[in-house]
Amino acid sequence: MLELIAISEVNDALAEMVAFFRVELRSYKGIVSKPYVDAGREEMEEYLAAGFPVFAGLVDGQYAGYVVCRVDNEVVWVESIFVKEEYRRHGVASALHSKAEEIAASYGEETVYNYVHPNNHRMIEFLRKRGYTVLNLIEIRKPYKGENLTQAITVGNHEFDY
Repeated sequence: MLELIAISEVNDALAEMVAFFRVELRSYKGIVSKPYVDAGREEMEEYLAAGFPVFAGLVDGQYAGYVVCRVDNEVVWVESIFVKEEYRRHGVASALHSKAEEIAASYGEETVYNYVHPNNHRMIEFLRKRGYTVLNLIEIRKPYKGENLTQAITVGNHEFDY
């Protein structure tokens, strides 16, 4: 049974999930890394100290995933959402994202804003199924020294290296 709980302090299970989320994000850039639980704990402590709403999904009492929201002038951003591999495709992400939408609705807003890495195809498809189809922001930077960019992405009339 899935239960959502508000998080007010960091525990080992939550810190570990944040660490694995960071490993997954780095993998989208082709970086192989290991989870740093202490860094995960520190990151979550910073979110909580800043007053970000954080919720965890528990399945049969076990931590299955979490969502971190940032509220900026009544606009809700999903800073991070993560579900452990063994709990994916069981409604955990949907329940967590619905919680973010509930927070947005409490401010009279109709949408949640989501940061998504372009290589995170599972998350993009998840959001599309939930009706999120509007590209809102583009992050642009100079290439890093020695960076080998192998793809191009076209947005409107503009092509970007990727």
